[in-house]
Amino acid sequence: MAAVTSVVPERAVGRGRVTITGSGFSVGDAAEVLLRDTPARISFASSRRLVITIPDEIEGGRLPVLLGATTIGQVSIGSVWATGLHQVDNPVFDRAGNLFVTYSGSRGTESPVSIFRVTPEGTREPFASGIVNATSMTIGPDSRLYVSSRFEGAVYRVAADGTPEQVASDLGVACGIAFDEDGWMFVGDRSGTIFRVRDGRATAYATLPASVAAFHLAMSPDGELHVTAPTLGTYDPIYKIDRRGKITTIASSLGRPQGLAFGPDLRLYVIDALAGSSGLHRLEADGSFTPVVAGGTLVGVAFGPKGELVVASNETAYRFD
Repeated sequence: MAAVTSVVPERAVGRGRVTITGSGFSVGDAAEVLLRDTPARISFASSRRLVITIPDEIEGGRLPVLLGATTIGQVSIGSVWATGLHQVDNPVFDRAGNLFVTYSGSRGTESPVSIFRVTPEGTREPFASGIVNATSMTIGPDSRLYVSSRFEGAVYRVAADGTPEQVASDLGVACGIAFDEDGWMFVGDRSGTIFRVRDGRATAYATLPASVAAFHLAMSPDGELHVTAPTLGTYDPIYKIDRRGKITTIASSLGRPQGLAFGPDLRLYVIDALAGSSGLHRLEADGSFTPVVAGGTLVGVAFGPKGELVVASNETAYRFD
């Protein structure tokens, strides 16, 4: 008789891999795992471990996991909150619970809509246009949305009516953005520089190895900048930069770390986009990572004002409440 000890992680979206551990599992043709009444593809099977892949077509919600006819656990499937996107970094929430997502587009091409706003009820509406290759976003100390353009090497501040105003330029291949508590804006140039910006004037703050994709930035509650910069290496580090600009490596066990954010628990959450292990992970005190959400090709994460969790692939934003 099969016995289950864990289902990890307990949250997932389509193409995410969930691992069931225990003993006495059937293997071969006798193995069958259902999510309520939908079959899950078994990617790996042994008497002590089953790895299942979440079907793309499954609807969101908390679903029982059945091994044969026996319920062995539950998995929360993220609900599709917005699709038809081109997201290359984190989405971002404002204080009212609206989610901002991008249609970044191919290099040098201005999309008809640069940024969409998704209301708490799930309505997607055009918000801003005229930003070529809208890349990374953050909410500034003034509660306004700030957006980088990797094509222009610039940052825009977006008014409440969606009108963009350029507030910084000459920032290389501008990607991630973050603010500290003193109002300094930090912008990651994926060719290797972290800029610190005030009143439109930028100075080099730190130098890191160049990235093949983007620099993703997150400011910790104690004012230390955290950066991911995926390369073509087997494993990529997560960097921490203190207030003096000193760089340290705090973890190096993820294959392709991308979007990162600090959660309501003040802990660091990081997206790993490496095929086979893609998903959202939480950094633990010992430097290890705990899987939180399994997903096929995720790039970004955001936490809402009421504890909402959103993870995003290039095309779709998924919500967990």
